[in-house]
Parts: sequence; C-alpha cells; structure tokens
Amino acid sequence: MGPEEFIKAYENALATQNWKNIEPLVSKSVTVTFSDGSVHFGKSNVQTAFENNFSKIKNEEYLIENVRWLRKQESFSVYLFDFYWTGIVNGKSVSGKGIGTSVLIKEDNSWKLLTEHLGRK
Repeated sequence: MGPEEFIKAYENALATQNWKNIEPLVSKSVTVTFSDGSVHFGKSNVQTAFENNFSKIKNEEYLIENVRWLRKQESFSVYLFDFYWTGIVNGKSVSGKGIGTSVLIKEDNSWKLLTEHLGRK
C-alpha cells in the first residue's frame, strides 16, 4: 500500500467507528490535534480520544477530499486535505468541516499516521 492508498484505508477505517480497524494504521508515537484544539499524544491517548468521539457521534460519515501532497518520500509523506463529517449528536443532525495536515511514516514496513492536525476552515 502506498501513501495514496493509505488515505482511503484510513478514511474507511474511521467510517467503521471501531478503533480495532484504525489502530493498525497509526504509529506507536502518533499525535492527533482535533479542530477544538485538544492534542492527544501517544497511541493509547489517541485511542481514548477517538473512542470518546465515536461514543458521542452516532452514524458518523467522514470524508477526506482535495488531497495536496507536500512531500512524498520513501520513508515519509506529508499532505494537506479537506475533511467533512456528519452525524447524530444527542439526537440532532450535526456536521462540520475543516482542513487537515498529516504526516505518514514507514514503520514496520507499512505506512502509518505519525501526526494529524485538524483545523477549522
């Protein structure tokens, strides 16, 4: 799987709202910054943050579009993207969008998410 295929695999894994499907795609030292400004360091903290979101947002649909590659190398890649999501929170339809920056690294012979920063548009 190349970095382009990684993005689709990651998007599909997020759509399941199941950490078991996401975990193989993230680095041991992953860091994620959500659009609310919260920062989560390390795989276990990122897992907790994702599972917390999954418990709050039902029927979430998450879409990654407009990928712009800043660098594609043999051992790391960096890209910018737009994201969109919809779901149900407390019985009400909600949605959001923003822009993101991700860094992928080759770890254990496969592409893994090292860091993701999500921001508001």
